[in-house]
Amino acid sequence: MVPLGVPALALLACASLLLLLLLWSGQGRNGTRPPGPAPLPLLGNLLQIDVRNLAASFQKLQEKYGPVFMLQLGSQQILVLSGYEAVKEALVDHAEAFGARGPVQISREYGVVATNGERWKQLRRFSISTLRNLGMGKRSIEERIQEEARCLVAALHKTEGHPFDPTRQLSHTVSNVICSVVFGHRFEYDDKAFIDLLSLLRKTIQLVLSPWAQLRTFFPGLMKVLPGPHHKMSSYVNQFLGVMAEEIQRHRESLDPNCPRDFIDCFLIKMEQEGENLASEFHQKNLTVTILNLFIAGTETVSTTLRYGLLLLLRYPDIEAKVQEEIDRVVGKNRSPCMEDRNQMPFTAAVVHEIQRFADVVPLGLPHFVTADTEFRGFTIPQGTVVFPFLSSVLNSPQHFETPKKFNPGHFLDENGAFKKSEAFLPFSAGKRVCLGEGLARMELFLFLTTLLQNFRLKTLQDRKEIDISPEMYSGGKRPRPYQLCVVPR
Repeated sequence: MVPLGVPALALLACASLLLLLLLWSGQGRNGTRPPGPAPLPLLGNLLQIDVRNLAASFQKLQEKYGPVFMLQLGSQQILVLSGYEAVKEALVDHAEAFGARGPVQISREYGVVATNGERWKQLRRFSISTLRNLGMGKRSIEERIQEEARCLVAALHKTEGHPFDPTRQLSHTVSNVICSVVFGHRFEYDDKAFIDLLSLLRKTIQLVLSPWAQLRTFFPGLMKVLPGPHHKMSSYVNQFLGVMAEEIQRHRESLDPNCPRDFIDCFLIKMEQEGENLASEFHQKNLTVTILNLFIAGTETVSTTLRYGLLLLLRYPDIEAKVQEEIDRVVGKNRSPCMEDRNQMPFTAAVVHEIQRFADVVPLGLPHFVTADTEFRGFTIPQGTVVFPFLSSVLNSPQHFETPKKFNPGHFLDENGAFKKSEAFLPFSAGKRVCLGEGLARMELFLFLTTLLQNFRLKTLQDRKEIDISPEMYSGGKRPRPYQLCVVPR
């Protein structure tokens, strides 16, 4: 054989690389695969998205490829569902195929959020039943929220009308509701252990929402060797789980099986009932991670939504005044608002819904996972595909909301001023994996907001027309921009 010269070898290498690129870009791209940009070897579509703002990237790709499109990140295929119809069809009509949980950075092996199969079924069934028995959706949990709302009002009176950032107060208030359910008691806002716990939780969530977490999900091998803050995730989670283990031990030492006080007691009793069952899902690891799941779901999203809501009301004082008029007429000033009042307060209910819609704090939803090769809208979706229900595209649908980019409570009011539901209102997602704390979150948002506006007027030192209500975008979430407000007793 005649040896090839350097130019010939270079030409052959270029031809081989070009052939590889063509084969890769055409891989699986037949008539049954959803449309999407051609991936590159190893990187997939990483260069065609902004990992710092996945919501904006998904929006642009939706406009080009339609409501169902496919990406590839590393070796992982990603299906993105946009718009109410596609999300509902997948998560509700095809619930079995699309109902598994996709990769979540926090403790994938244990707990109720990130697991699948029998473990998830048992833990979710137990959690829903226990939370209901502890008062979820009932008068008892409502009274806990009302008590905490009064504590928040007392804390805000101490600001004496001076400007402050409400982040800390709202986080402590909302988290205390979860504490009362999980631990059986609340904390004072200046309790050092409570402050340290919430600081740890905040750092964990900030990392979960960062580009580092997204890259770690889809390029796990590479991110193991690359330096970066993503390596702190395990440390944060382990510190939180260590605190929970100490609390569980205190509960175990004072447990009365005939009189459970809270979620931890109920879980410990279930552990004892399971006895020597080696296949039981009721053990310490699942308990500690489930508590972590409840804290993240029950603290961050609600407190962020409330913080966004106060910013929106600062920007639109006419809406604030109209809510307060309704509160004064229905509730008055001599008792706390209750959930029964909501039926007589259509404008306030519409404002709360519109705050959730506009805030859109979980724009990507949590990822799902296709459990078997599935036919969907004429496409074949391979088993193992990660699915993102792009909830932002649902909450901002021009087909369902007249002015989706504007804060407009009229989206939830009919021509007579009565409250109007919208099928596209899916801030808690849909289907088998709908947020298990949805009922609690709805109660908190209504009761905290109405109690605050019953007691205070919101003031700002800047021109209201200059208040920026556009969100700060993170890789996996949205947050209101930092701001300061004053609360003046009414």
